[in-house]
Amino acid sequence: MYRFFVEKEQINTDDRRVVITGEDVNHIKNVLRMKEGEEVSVMAAGDDTEYRCAVKGFTADTVELTLLFVKESNVELPCEIVLYQALPKSDKMETVITKAVELGAVRIVPVATERSVVKLDSERAGKKVTRWNAISEAAAKQSKRAVIPEVSNVMSVTEALDDCKEFNVRIIPYELADSDSMNTTRTVMEKIRPGDRVAVFIGPEGGFTEEEIELAKEAGFSPVTLGHRILRTETAGMVVLSWIGYNIEV
Repeated sequence: MYRFFVEKEQINTDDRRVVITGEDVNHIKNVLRMKEGEEVSVMAAGDDTEYRCAVKGFTADTVELTLLFVKESNVELPCEIVLYQALPKSDKMETVITKAVELGAVRIVPVATERSVVKLDSERAGKKVTRWNAISEAAAKQSKRAVIPEVSNVMSVTEALDDCKEFNVRIIPYELADSDSMNTTRTVMEKIRPGDRVAVFIGPEGGFTEEEIELAKEAGFSPVTLGHRILRTETAGMVVLSWIGYNIEV
């Protein structure tokens, strides 16, 4: 079943009427070629309630739906995870965003670290962020998320560390962390509780510099190891998010 996101005011539970507007109209009419009576799932961004609807009809710029029933979706993780991802090479960021959304991150922040190979000027960064948010939305629909995770504007390391200063759990995988300290890593992960705000900081292909790690430590981050193997930048974040989800999912 396809899922679409609308603004709260587009849902009228009293009249059992829902209206879809914007780019989704063309997608429903001309790509999916949906017919009257077909069922869809609708959610208002930020609301954990799912609205099951049937297509009632079409106008030039809207899709009219009939509300069938309402249910609590309960699809979101009980903690808030923000992934701070150092800019990777090529199109790896698109993969990172897709998988992070699937695994429950509520926001993805691209970070320009010292060893990031990709360097974006403001114009290119703006275009990239627009595309990345479209990818996040598509992934949220596919994985039946209750929210569309935001992909923020590119930040520097210091901006990113300041951005998460109010978080109560801050994790930074580091290849030079003690490889024998997996028990420490397990302890950090298993202490995460419902309601926690968790920052996960992932380095670029060349890794963090010692100076960046020291800045992270000063900002309250716990360096952890993910094992004896060196993981690619697009893999490391997925490992951490999967681990957190496994421990806290109810």
